[in-house]
Amino acid sequence: MKNLFKFALSALITLAITVPVFAYPDVSREHWAAKQIGELTEKGVIVGYPDGTFQPDENVTRAEFASMAIKALGQEHTTVAQPVRFTDIDPAFWAYDAIQKALYFDLISCPPEGQPFRPDDTVTRAESISVAVNALTTEQISNIKAKEVLSKKFSDVNEVPEWFLIPAGKAEILNMLVTIPSKEKAKIEAGRPATRAEVTAILYDMMEQAKLNPNAKLAEAMRKKTGEGYVVENAFVQGSIGTIPAGAVVPVKLSNYVSSQSSQPGEIYTASAPENYITKDKFILVYKGSNLKGQLLDVRSGKWFIRNGVLVLDNSLITTNNDQTVAFAGVGEITKNRNWFMKIVRATLKGEKLNVNPEDVVYIKLLKPIKVDLTNGWILE
Repeated sequence: MKNLFKFALSALITLAITVPVFAYPDVSREHWAAKQIGELTEKGVIVGYPDGTFQPDENVTRAEFASMAIKALGQEHTTVAQPVRFTDIDPAFWAYDAIQKALYFDLISCPPEGQPFRPDDTVTRAESISVAVNALTTEQISNIKAKEVLSKKFSDVNEVPEWFLIPAGKAEILNMLVTIPSKEKAKIEAGRPATRAEVTAILYDMMEQAKLNPNAKLAEAMRKKTGEGYVVENAFVQGSIGTIPAGAVVPVKLSNYVSSQSSQPGEIYTASAPENYITKDKFILVYKGSNLKGQLLDVRSGKWFIRNGVLVLDNSLITTNNDQTVAFAGVGEITKNRNWFMKIVRATLKGEKLNVNPEDVVYIKLLKPIKVDLTNGWILE
């Protein structure tokens, strides 16, 4: 009986790990896009409505789709140096940055300066599928080839607009031309507004294909960045994620003066990374110049015959080159390098004073592991 209970518990745990958790009462596990909706929800690419529903048959605006596409590709933290001006959106618009990134990565074609973007129009199936194809490096095909491929499966090929023929053909070749399952012969329905379920399935396919064949700009953005710097002992890489383990020691360059004789416990200090923190394979974990902040945890002045000075840093935060501020917990005890004679002196007479000047480098030991996206330096919380 006990073994049977253990088996049942193990099966439940396995099921909980392998099957996406559905929080949407209006999406059953039998829904044709259930897998895609579950996985993209877990990744934060899509979200439900305030009432907890997903509403899979509702439509998506062009602005919403641009935002979803950029999140799906993991490029929400990319910086665009030269944004395009539109007559109907400005930098205060909620999806302005996502739209600019979609343009930069060639997901959508760039209209002439000063044209409208139409952010609140519903995105069509043709537009959403074209974005997915544009994210990829694909083989070139002709209109004739596209029609040949599409005609094998779809009954409305003659209704497909000329501009969408080749993207549709490429999508079909890659098995990305998403359609709602039907007993009738499938239709492309290029001009129909895409539903939330269709958009989710399209984005899911785009994500999977982009891991293998991203377009040129995405390939560069998705490349793990390398450089010289301080090799973090035992840091490791899995895919595009690098991990600095708890217990790793890293250098920090202080910005302000601290002393065992004059500083006080709780006093705030600031510092920076004096060089890149890198893995043994030179993948950059933390970029040079990233700012750190913490407080003095323990300060005790050095006194003759009583004690040597004590100065302990308690680091709490890091602000990366992406302007991301997150927890970076570590401690560092300031010590001096002594020769054998001074070791004897300090052990017997004590009284050592500790002073750290601005620009001096000290070391802190991390208390918790840090995971970093090696393609963009974003620290994963």
